[in-house]
Amino acid sequence: MSAPGGPATPAGATPRSSDRRRVAFATVIGTTVEWYDYFIYASAAGLVFGRLFFEPAGQEFATILSFLTVGISFLFRPLGAFLAGHFGDRYGRRVVLVFTLILMGAATSLIGILPTHAQIGLAAPALLLLLRILQGISAGGEWGGAVLMAVEYAPSHRRGLFGAMPQIGVPIGLLLASAMMAVMDLLFPGDAFLEWGWRIPFLFSVVLIAVGYWVRRRVEESPIFAEIAARKEQTKAPVPTLFARFTPLVLFAAFVFAGNNAIGYMTTGGYVQNYATEGLGLERGPVLWAVTASSVSWLVFTFVAGWLSDHIGRRTTYLIGYVLLGAGVLALFPLVNTAELPLLALALVLLTVGLGLTYGPQSAWYTELFPSSVRFSGVSISYAIGAVLGGAFSPAIASWIQQSTGSSTNVSYYLLGMALVGLVGTLLLRDRRGINLRPTNEEQQSRGIYIWDDSSSAPSQTSTTT
Repeated sequence: MSAPGGPATPAGATPRSSDRRRVAFATVIGTTVEWYDYFIYASAAGLVFGRLFFEPAGQEFATILSFLTVGISFLFRPLGAFLAGHFGDRYGRRVVLVFTLILMGAATSLIGILPTHAQIGLAAPALLLLLRILQGISAGGEWGGAVLMAVEYAPSHRRGLFGAMPQIGVPIGLLLASAMMAVMDLLFPGDAFLEWGWRIPFLFSVVLIAVGYWVRRRVEESPIFAEIAARKEQTKAPVPTLFARFTPLVLFAAFVFAGNNAIGYMTTGGYVQNYATEGLGLERGPVLWAVTASSVSWLVFTFVAGWLSDHIGRRTTYLIGYVLLGAGVLALFPLVNTAELPLLALALVLLTVGLGLTYGPQSAWYTELFPSSVRFSGVSISYAIGAVLGGAFSPAIASWIQQSTGSSTNVSYYLLGMALVGLVGTLLLRDRRGINLRPTNEEQQSRGIYIWDDSSSAPSQTSTTT
């Protein structure tokens, strides 16, 4: 099918600049919509869901239960990744992206009209959990397709920059989600926010989904997959093939993401918002605006990191990023615990430096790590497992640590441990910047992955072929 913007790029041909710009725009819009939906839930979990859906459990346990619903969705991300990987490696990236966008939007919109526990009893948290699971399945399939579209369309020397485009959709989604919640807090103060204000951002998802669907339908299939399809080389069972040949790679790549994700979900998972408002007594609106400001800096550093990785390498960028992320963790709670809003905002902004540097290059590095025949499966499943190990339950774990020990310092130790996991994963993998991604280069793509591989088998860093 040809896009309205022009004829499809022939298999094996170099994509046009206009095609690349269209794909970059589409991946930003699509991931922004997906993650706006995902983060609206996490923000509401930290601010209102404990009272509205889990109140009979008591205030403290209701908060933990609310955060657990954030984490349980991560357990279904691998299912979404398995399904998306299978269909993406067999039938293409584009069809998967359209489906995940619709699934996410439908689940989010339905949460906006969901009755509370006071209205329908235990059915309310049960339905909330079901819709969150659907969000998790969608998120598990979304990311892999988006990054492959961006990176496989990119020229080899700018994959980091193009790969950063779907990555910046995440902080933009957080920005929109936090800003929407903050605006609703202004328009619906006090009990009005609990009754109706929180619902409007969920219902607004309908508009965003319509825009995202229109944009994604205008994008052609990835030229790499088009070549695979033209050569009739789709893998019949990509997921079993992936684990039979590349299980260590999947695990190490998951570790790379786990450290970033655990720390990032201190804000995207709603923990800092809840800690600042319920624990420190700060007002909800200013805290949300502080999170919004930090999402802007996260966006900037994510984009810069993608560009930087094209010049100094993905692995080097990550190593610098994890050192800075550890420093950000050490500064986080000492600044937040002052209960001063400017220092809270400063803490979150400092944290985003390391978060951006350990997120911006991920699209390009993941894409270059996996051979073309199992690339969608490998990228999606590694990301999903990393999310389970990292951010899935980090807000709930942090809440439990805080309530059990009464010390935020112990939460910092937990986060530093997760940063170390990410650093170890980074050290175990090679930088494969510039490797030829086409299916004709499958043999080279399968070698030179780990640090113990013979260096003579590592890919050339000077390839200019897409």
